[in-house]
Amino acid sequence: MTSPALAPAPVREAIVATGVARRFGSVHAVTDATLTVPAGSVTALIGPNGCGKTTLMLMLSGLLRPDSGTITVAGCDPRTDAAAVRASIGWMPDQLGSWDNLTCLQTLTLMGEAYRIPRATARTRGMELLARVHLTEFAERPARVLSRGQKQRLSLARALVHDPAVLLLDEPANGLDPRSRIELRELVREFAAEGRAVLVSSHVLAELDEMVDDAIFMSQGRTLGDDAAAMVADAKTRYRIGATNPAQLQALLTQYQVAFEPEAGGAIVRVESQDHAAQSLSWIVEHGVAIHQFGPVGSALEQTYMAMNEERR
Repeated sequence: MTSPALAPAPVREAIVATGVARRFGSVHAVTDATLTVPAGSVTALIGPNGCGKTTLMLMLSGLLRPDSGTITVAGCDPRTDAAAVRASIGWMPDQLGSWDNLTCLQTLTLMGEAYRIPRATARTRGMELLARVHLTEFAERPARVLSRGQKQRLSLARALVHDPAVLLLDEPANGLDPRSRIELRELVREFAAEGRAVLVSSHVLAELDEMVDDAIFMSQGRTLGDDAAAMVADAKTRYRIGATNPAQLQALLTQYQVAFEPEAGGAIVRVESQDHAAQSLSWIVEHGVAIHQFGPVGSALEQTYMAMNEERR
C-alpha cells in the first residue's frame, strides 16, 4: 500500500503550454503560445478571428500535434500519452457535429461507451447531464430537431459525459438566448467550483468578465502574457462618474487637481482599489455634487481587446 507521505500531489496547474507553435504549409497559425490554466479556475482565451485560438485549443486537446514547444494536460504530454489526455479533457467545439438520427440520450450514451463507461451507467449519466443543461424533454428526440442553441447545450453535455478534469470550450455561447447565456455562466462557475480547469474561447467579452478568473490574449499567433495582464489591470482602475450637473463635478475635480477625462455626462477617473473608490465617491458627495452613476467604465477585457487591436483601426 502506498504511504500517504509518498502519494503524488494533485496536479494544480491543469494545463501548461510553453512556446507552442504550429503551421500549415506556409501559414503560421500559432507561432509562440505560452499559458497556464490552474485547476478550479476559469480562464478566457481571447483574440480576433484568425489569431490561432482554435488551433491552440486543438493542440491542447491532442487533436493536433505542435511543431515545437511543450504541452502538459493534467500532468500528461498529449504527444506521448494521448489516451490519458483525452480521458482528462472534455472538448466542446464551436459547432456540434451530431448524428442527426440519434436521440440526445443515445448521443450521450454512445459517447459514454466510447470512454468505456458501461452502457447502463452511461445512460444514467446522460440523463443527469441532459437535466443539467435543461434538455430533459429532448432526451428521446433526434438531434436534428434541436435549435442551434439547444445543440450547443447538447455539445456541452457531451463534453462532460466522462467527468473530465479539464474543459475546453470553444465559443460555447454561440446561438444561446439570453436566459441560456446566464445559465451557461452559472454552469461554468459550477464546473470550476467542482475543481475542474476551464479554458473558454469567446468573443462575448462582457460576459467573460463575469465568468472568468483570468484571461489570455492572443494576437497573430502569439499569447501576449504580462503586457495584456497589465492592460487588464489598468482597465479595471477606470471609473465612470455620472453627475446631474457635469460641469460642477468637473470643476470640483479641477479645483483639487484630480486627473480626469471629461465626458458629456461627467468624468472618468482612476481608482487604486475598491476602498479608494468608496472614499472617492463619499468625498464627491460631501462636496455637494449629485451623483447618479459611479462604477467601472465597462468590461476590462473589452477595453484591453480594443487597445490591443488599436493598430487595426
